[in-house]
Amino acid sequence: MNEYDSGKMADILRACAGMAQTENPAEADVILFNTCSIREKAEEKVFSDLGRVRALKLAKPDLLIGVGGCVASQEGAAILRRAPYVDVVFGPQTLHRLPQLLQACRTTGHSQVDISFPEIEKFDHLPTPVLNNVEGSQTASGTVVSSGSGQAYVSIMEGCSKYCTFCVVPYTRGEEVSRPLADVMHDVKDLVVQGVREITLLGQNVNAYRGLGEDGETVDFAYLLQSIAALDGIERLRYTTSHPREMTQRLIDLYATTPKLVSHLHLPVQSGSDRILAAMKRGHTVLEYKSIIRRVRTARPDICITSDFIVGFPGETEQDFEATMKLIDEVGFDNSFSYLYSPRPGTPAAELHDETPHEVKAERLKRLQKCIEKQEAEVAHSMLGTTQRALVEGVSKKDGSELAARTDNNRIVNFSGTAGMIGSFVNVKITQVVRHTLRGEL
Repeated sequence: MNEYDSGKMADILRACAGMAQTENPAEADVILFNTCSIREKAEEKVFSDLGRVRALKLAKPDLLIGVGGCVASQEGAAILRRAPYVDVVFGPQTLHRLPQLLQACRTTGHSQVDISFPEIEKFDHLPTPVLNNVEGSQTASGTVVSSGSGQAYVSIMEGCSKYCTFCVVPYTRGEEVSRPLADVMHDVKDLVVQGVREITLLGQNVNAYRGLGEDGETVDFAYLLQSIAALDGIERLRYTTSHPREMTQRLIDLYATTPKLVSHLHLPVQSGSDRILAAMKRGHTVLEYKSIIRRVRTARPDICITSDFIVGFPGETEQDFEATMKLIDEVGFDNSFSYLYSPRPGTPAAELHDETPHEVKAERLKRLQKCIEKQEAEVAHSMLGTTQRALVEGVSKKDGSELAARTDNNRIVNFSGTAGMIGSFVNVKITQVVRHTLRGEL
């Protein structure tokens, strides 16, 4: 989602303000920070980075510095008090107003703050794509296209209405708002014309999608997936991130009937303790989560499951943590995003009493990650000798002489090939397991 929003910022300044992107901060007329406030460490990094560009502002008074994203939405004008050399503060829902905000700053000489929530207005105010952009381009609604990679992200909804007690997203991105079906389909069809073959649908709770259909009726996420899968040219469908409460049977059934839907599901659980899940206000139990996984695996036996875990939530006991480890053992995850709990200002969990020492939490996180890594390695070794259909996304980050492709179950495999293969599907035989990646041959 951050890459998606950053791409939109760059494209709207290019199209609406006549600006070109530079990698050299000393050359810049505008420097933007796209921020995340999901954890305290990410938030503090923003102010550290702002401190490093202060000297540039002193040397070049006309330089405009902007802070966008969720920290901007959360802190608002308080950012100006902490870093008074910042000129523009804008939220995730107002990034389409960047050209006007920058112009107002230049005209008035005063800092501008706009962290309002104009629902999905921004999708109607984003520029047409610049197809030769090295970093990627966008459709008129802001869909990010990785040039030549054959894949793209399409945002289908904004915000979150779940209000988990630990999460700041509903306060920084607003309530759940879904884009109309026709708008999403228009974007996808436009991408097919540009050579995109794989689509990843984005949303804070993407499977909570409830969009207005062409007949005026509301359609669900399963209907949207079916509609996109029916398009000629689309060969693979992904989505992130999902919520257990929105894993309907209609959606689960698609894994049995829709081959274009990948054999990978990212379904955050956060904890394996019902007591902690209730304190988190997740709205589901461990048994319900395991039931979803069982039904998904019945529909698609070879599916890989990944998840999110928060370790050290206030009040988490050793018994609660052992329940999480038991869930991991029973489900068998291919990978996970796991972190120590980070209190977020304004969230209910930030007020909870917590007396568990940091050292204990850190040791628990280490144990959890070690267990997940073991399961990840087991999945990787099970792929040895198999032939995988993979989309070639570009040059390998580890070895510039090789290509990197993504398998159906979301594994990266590096192999020797030619640049002409980028953006196309190839069959790769898996020959070696490397930490977090695979190696193969055509």
